[in-house]
Amino acid sequence: MKVLRAIAAIVGLALPLVSTYAHSAELKVFESNALKTVMDELGSQFEKATENKLAPTIGTTAELRGKIDQGEVFDVAVFTKTALDELAKQGKVAGAPLITITRVGIGVAVRKGAVKPDVSTVQAFKSAMLNAASIGYVKQTPTATNMKVIFEKLGITNQVQPKIKLLDVVVSEAVTKGEVEIGLTQISEIVPYASVELAGPLPADIQAYTVFGGGIASFTKYPDAATTLVQFLTSPAAVSVLRANGMEPL
Repeated sequence: MKVLRAIAAIVGLALPLVSTYAHSAELKVFESNALKTVMDELGSQFEKATENKLAPTIGTTAELRGKIDQGEVFDVAVFTKTALDELAKQGKVAGAPLITITRVGIGVAVRKGAVKPDVSTVQAFKSAMLNAASIGYVKQTPTATNMKVIFEKLGITNQVQPKIKLLDVVVSEAVTKGEVEIGLTQISEIVPYASVELAGPLPADIQAYTVFGGGIASFTKYPDAATTLVQFLTSPAAVSVLRANGMEPL
């Protein structure tokens, strides 16, 4: 146990630890695409520190919430805070701990080596969208909702509509394969991909942020382990990983 606590201190898991040698848990974690890279790294740290195991299911918040609504069992959910709050009102997610972890803005992705469009100002971003051969983002996501509003605000909805491809795959993968010239998605879904580059975030005047949080299932069989994981996601170790992946800890 002394070794376990030493590991926990190194990764910043300064929390009451579950007695995992006798009661190791396998936590079913529903995690947003936007947090996959972060959760891969932090999940590995958590597993080493506690000897619990994580079994992730990755998807859009809409997809994961649909699974919960259909009664699929989970222990921890890490996706948009708005959805978590709604699930808490329905009694499907516990009211505590229900934490805010981070926010992330929308970025512009292009294939590695391609000419990066200028998106540094609102006018430059508008021109880039009008000049793009194709634009892609994942349907039923905060980005899709926000881009509809942004294009309307810029007065270019009719011009860009024929270019838009609603994706079922991660945007960076579609850009890599040449399915779309420009991808619009959470910055945290661009930065980790070596095959794409971040042309830039949306200009501040039109930027739209999505806030992500973490919560535990109301009826999890492992409340202590689940609580420890959720709290770990705001630890010093987590903050550094979030920032390295283009997210802003809150």
